[in-house]
Amino acid sequence: MNAQPTAVAANKQNKFEQASQEIDLMALLGALIDRKYFIIALTTVFMLVGVVYAVLSTPVYQATAMIQVEDGGSSVPGFDDMAGMFESTSAAVTEIELLKSRSVIGEAVDTLKLDITAEPKLFPFIGNRAYRTFTPSTQGELAEPSFGASSYAWGGEYINVFRFDVPRSAIGKGFVLVAGEANTLSLLNSEDEVILKGKVGQELSSGQFNLTVRELNARPGTEFIITRQDRLNTILDLQAAIGASEKGKDSGIINLSLQSTKPRYAEKVLDKVAGIYVRRNVERNSAEAQKSLEFLEVQLPEIKKQLEFAEQRFNDYQIQRQSINITLETQGVLEQVVELETKLQELELKRLELSRKFKKDHPTYQGILEQIKTVEKQKQRFVGEVGNLPETQQELLRLKRDVEVSNEIYTLLLAKTQELDIVRAGTVGNVRIIDYAEVNTSKPVKPKKALIVVMATMLGGMLAVAIVLVQKAMHKGVEDANEIEAIGLPVYASVPYSDYQEKLTGFGKARKKAKAKSILALDNPADLSIEALRSLRTSLHFAMMEAKNNLIAISGPSPGVGKSFISVNLAAVLAQSGKKVLIIDADMRKGYLQTQFGLKWDDGLSDYLSGRLTLQQITKPTKVEGLNVITRGQIPPNPSELLMHSNFSKLVEEVSSQYDLVIIDTPPILAVTDPAIVSAHTGTTLLVTRFGQNHLREIELTRNRFEQNGIDVKGVVFNGILKKASNAYGYYGYYNYEYKSDK
Repeated sequence: MNAQPTAVAANKQNKFEQASQEIDLMALLGALIDRKYFIIALTTVFMLVGVVYAVLSTPVYQATAMIQVEDGGSSVPGFDDMAGMFESTSAAVTEIELLKSRSVIGEAVDTLKLDITAEPKLFPFIGNRAYRTFTPSTQGELAEPSFGASSYAWGGEYINVFRFDVPRSAIGKGFVLVAGEANTLSLLNSEDEVILKGKVGQELSSGQFNLTVRELNARPGTEFIITRQDRLNTILDLQAAIGASEKGKDSGIINLSLQSTKPRYAEKVLDKVAGIYVRRNVERNSAEAQKSLEFLEVQLPEIKKQLEFAEQRFNDYQIQRQSINITLETQGVLEQVVELETKLQELELKRLELSRKFKKDHPTYQGILEQIKTVEKQKQRFVGEVGNLPETQQELLRLKRDVEVSNEIYTLLLAKTQELDIVRAGTVGNVRIIDYAEVNTSKPVKPKKALIVVMATMLGGMLAVAIVLVQKAMHKGVEDANEIEAIGLPVYASVPYSDYQEKLTGFGKARKKAKAKSILALDNPADLSIEALRSLRTSLHFAMMEAKNNLIAISGPSPGVGKSFISVNLAAVLAQSGKKVLIIDADMRKGYLQTQFGLKWDDGLSDYLSGRLTLQQITKPTKVEGLNVITRGQIPPNPSELLMHSNFSKLVEEVSSQYDLVIIDTPPILAVTDPAIVSAHTGTTLLVTRFGQNHLREIELTRNRFEQNGIDVKGVVFNGILKKASNAYGYYGYYNYEYKSDK
């Protein structure tokens, strides 16, 4: 007989589990619609935060410059051949690395003293905007302090620190510089101890601290934060901050950029770096000529001394021998020897120059040595011919040869020196500045205010949606009667949430603890909740046909599910249908049925069970015809024991014969055992669960608790159903329609 219903319940359970594993997109959409005000509120908050941030954030400006890298350096007209020795080619990528090298950036840091930061102390949050937006009408004008905060800078304050030396242990730490009267200042450490004190323009020293402030414009008491940064870290930070990229492929055009909250600072730094880079490029291209020039400048004085010495010896010999001229034959030999000697000296100078560039086994160096040997052999052959001349002519020839050779070499070196000096001076390098650094102060690159507001709004909206979806996923409260029926419990009635009942309960801070002081079935009999209870009345009529008695126990999993509301209004509806009904408040701990009937709690169930009063004494009439009530009575120390007393069995027998229906309102079963004791005497047990409050597992545990005591739960009253978009758009939903007269 029971096999078919069990199979049906199992089939419903399987179908429900399959449906629950599917992603119900329409239900998720409904959940978002239900929480639309929360989503709108959170999105609005984020949007306002984005607006405030965009308005108060410091604008960042970008300075840009342009440098051209040419294929080769320029040459001086008339010296193309010589200048060609020093030309070099340079790729833009290489030049970018040279431009951002620590050598170039370090020189800019040292020149501009970028490792010294001195900033006015600004008021939190709004101080930065006030300082930025102040425009002085005269030189040195200062903004008036707001809120009496005169120690902060409000606009127009500035400082120029020329020197600030600190011990190595104090590098990176901030010091407070306080402006005083008559251009005086004081430097304080983090403990407000005065380290230095003096006037603007003076060199202030104390131990390892040295400070020189060239300019200071601030009212007395204004504070500045001054810090000596680590030089290497400053260089590395500036390297990262400066952007350098080639415009197009192999174009040789380098775009430079630097972003800063101070436009003049960005221009100054970028121009300085570009200037240093161009100067060093010129020095690099002229380095070869400079080195050769330095070598020749060392050799010239020595050659000049040799020439003067040779001339002196030649003149002295002529005076001594009274010989003025040499013969034609000797003159011919002399010219040959002088030519070879000059060539030999040129090769020797070239050998010395190459020895600085190449090793001795290099082919170029070895080639010079071979040329020197060849010229030496030719020279020795001519010198041998001189041996056939008279002794006087031989000596005169040697002295004249020394003079001629020294003069030729000196003249040659002097000409080379002048040529190299012209080449060095005319070198302009292969890079040049096309555009100097400039900042468009009317269009800061950051922050993008519109983008910030849009992103903040989107972030707020996404966060709100995520919160709603997470709460939806984590919230396991039953919102569908099918879930309850899937575990084998029939739902006898689905009672909508009543706004009118909320009015009867009352509004206020203690609303959750407030109790209704009237009965909804009497005050508003057309309410949808009462219509649902009338449907429950019909269902109970057929469900109780096979019950052992006419007693109904109403319980629930937890407090606050609306057991008393269902009990009182169901009793009222039953009484209105002509039944004689009794409602008993069996919650002797926290029962409050008396408030809805306008009665007192005394002389109730506990008093009868304790034997102090009779049934007639505790039974109280109500304003509903045919409906009587038994309140909870005195709060006993042992409610469960009183319910197990024989007096309760006696009470059940008496009221069962006197009334058509008896409704017993019991406490929650998961809190106390009283409902199980009461239900053992009743023919029908109903559970009340609340929409979105009780979990499915909690309902199953409630049924199991009753079954452990041998009690079969007849069905469930699904109370407090809200009309939600998540239900309306889902696969399920409770539909209740209002149907009443227009008059």
